[in-house]
Amino acid sequence: MAKTADPKGEVAVLVPAAGSGRRLGGPRKQFRELGGKPVLVQTLFVFERHPSVQHIIVATPAEAVRPLRQELRRVGVTKLRAVVPGGETRQESVLAALEAVPEDVDVILVHDAVRPFVRLSLVTDVIEAARAHGAAAPAVPVADTLRRATDGWFGETVARDGLWRMQTPQAFRREWLYEAHGRAREDEIDATDDVELVRRLGLDVVLVAGSEDNSKITTPDDWERATSFWPIWEGILRLDDPDRHVVSHPGG
Repeated sequence: MAKTADPKGEVAVLVPAAGSGRRLGGPRKQFRELGGKPVLVQTLFVFERHPSVQHIIVATPAEAVRPLRQELRRVGVTKLRAVVPGGETRQESVLAALEAVPEDVDVILVHDAVRPFVRLSLVTDVIEAARAHGAAAPAVPVADTLRRATDGWFGETVARDGLWRMQTPQAFRREWLYEAHGRAREDEIDATDDVELVRRLGLDVVLVAGSEDNSKITTPDDWERATSFWPIWEGILRLDDPDRHVVSHPGG
């Protein structure tokens, strides 16, 4: 059983924002305007508002480091700790951001730059679950029928029982995430998220109930849905309570 984290320890969120956004096309998606501000800024404002988060660290393309730092300070991201040059992959960007985490941070969150529809209460969920169990991540169950296909023809149906779609923010005890990324660099492993790296150490990650609203903007269809949903989201934000939470994990 993981040692319980210090409930008074500080929390940092790492936001890898160096991606090119090739699937969406056009300008980098994290810098497109949504609700009058860049998507990245809307995402960061979630953590700026959350009372348990003390530090925000962003990894961005090297040429954007200085102007982004100035812009984030101008728009009121007061918890900004650092803007660092990211890498060619998401994993490299997270590793670069890890180097800027203050020593007094106990729990580290990693969140997608283009996932702005995250409730404050979900942030609370993953922080508390990580403090209690070492690592936590939100996910939603797969609802659609899954079927393999080859060369344009359907094959067998895949059982969806026990399958979940991963989301962020994912939260980890500081030492777990550092060890996971250090091991991945030594073994030259490239993973799609940090849960995979932590689980490679033989450590368990608690499942937290996610939300269908907490979607990632990746494709043109995602962008259309995001722009349509934003006025509704602004109303949700006014009602969201960071102290309301229900943590779901195996065994209780």
